Amino acid sequence: MSLTDQLALITGSSRGLGLAIAKALHAEGCAVIINYLQPTSAPAATAAATSLSTIAIRADVTDPSQVQSLFTAAQSHFHRPITILVNNALGTFKFNGPARKTLDTITWTDFESQLRTTLQGALNTTKCALPHFRSAGHGRIINIGTNLVQNPVVPYQDYTAAKGALLAFTHTTAAELGPENITCNMVAGGLLRITDASAETPDEIFEQIANVTPLRRVVTPEELAGAVVFFAGLLGRACTGQQVVVDGGLVMT
Repeated sequence: MSLTDQLALITGSSRGLGLAIAKALHAEGCAVIINYLQPTSAPAATAAATSLSTIAIRADVTDPSQVQSLFTAAQSHFHRPITILVNNALGTFKFNGPARKTLDTITWTDFESQLRTTLQGALNTTKCALPHFRSAGHGRIINIGTNLVQNPVVPYQDYTAAKGALLAFTHTTAAELGPENITCNMVAGGLLRITDASAETPDEIFEQIANVTPLRRVVTPEELAGAVVFFAGLLGRACTGQQVVVDGGLVMT
């Protein structure tokens, strides 16, 4: 399923799931753009960009002006429009199991923080991507969600609420942009083994989830990336407004 001649932006892609997605798209012939936020991530982003023969661009997806500069820099470098957008960037968050904030301790500020990156970030990147998609005559938006919306096996309140909002945004975006040959879908992951966000997940949580999952294991970032490639490519051209859950069968829809 070749993606030759396509250009993809993956937000938050200097490591972890984002980098796995960038590598999977690149393996199918797609040119990719590595995006990162923290200055401390610059070495990893540069290394990733070098390995994928591309560029790494620092930008905060919550800042519209920085997102516009990101798209401008990509256009200047590649001299062609971005045709695939993967909204993967995650605000600071740790899947720390019993150490999470509960309803007794969580605040609206915690919700705002997650909504800012997840929902506002996706809005900013989508708006900047539209001229690129229209120039190309097509576009693919893939938003990264979570199976916790359907099955909050661990009730991470703020993170799950933000991803639930992103699922609604996926549906409305698909409905609005479909007539322009622009699709918008979501790939929802379960607990992944292992990313920075899940590094503090206790082993017993991994074991608990694996034991009730039909495949009897926790999936990897590389496995989730396969579903992103499907939605990005020709085989997924008639799919829009859809959510695929990649979690080994824990959630069945």
